[in-house]
Amino acid sequence: MLELYQFEMSHYAEKVKLILDYKGLEYRKIDVTPGIGQLELVRMSGQRQVPVLKDGNQVIADSTAIAEYLDKHYPETPIIPSDPKLRGLCLLIEQWADESIGLNARKCLVGALSQDQGFRAAVLPSDTPDLLKTIVSSVPTELFNVLGLGVGMGPDTVSAAQSSMKRDLASLCFILMEQPYLVTDHPTLADFAVAGLTMYVKFPAGNYLNIPNSLKGKGVTGIADIGTFEPFFTWRDKLYADYRKPLGTYGTGESGPTSINID
Repeated sequence: MLELYQFEMSHYAEKVKLILDYKGLEYRKIDVTPGIGQLELVRMSGQRQVPVLKDGNQVIADSTAIAEYLDKHYPETPIIPSDPKLRGLCLLIEQWADESIGLNARKCLVGALSQDQGFRAAVLPSDTPDLLKTIVSSVPTELFNVLGLGVGMGPDTVSAAQSSMKRDLASLCFILMEQPYLVTDHPTLADFAVAGLTMYVKFPAGNYLNIPNSLKGKGVTGIADIGTFEPFFTWRDKLYADYRKPLGTYGTGESGPTSINID
């Protein structure tokens, strides 16, 4: 069985899970413990980033490389068009999604965590003690801003990312105004990249991710709650409903998650 090494909150891993579900491939999620658990990824793949797909003796790192591998070795439900022009457009949109939406979404999430106390508390696991939730929620925004500056994600960086994300979402709304999908009349890699990588600006509301229920359907204030972008999120929600298998749908999609750690 295919094995997907992942963080449940990784939007690049979510992109791959959408593809696996669309293709109807069974797989087992292996949750990697951030930090020391990533040493196993280095041993397997020579790098420490998720997602990593293991197919027998084959180990593939990077969401784009995984998508291309799956389309080559499991071609029954293709996600990359064969027509040269459509293929080029699909790959171009996917690369744009990786490099613009994917990176800016992460910065938008950091900004939301620093500014929105409710969002900050919602990210915590459901079994987090109430006292700790209160402490985390009450951390001053100024302190988060200082911490953000220390890792290159200060207020100016976050603001620029939010502006870029709004332009990207507006562009997607225009493209989808009169067509069902971004490239062809059926989903392609471009659609799954865009859908998965927007997870951080608005988490899907359905039972697709093992995240706190309070986080499902919640998003970045000023983006997720703006009516201008509602057509995009409505389209994305339908893509999820049509093709993403809910948690617990074992035997037809993902298998139960295990985890790796290193003592």
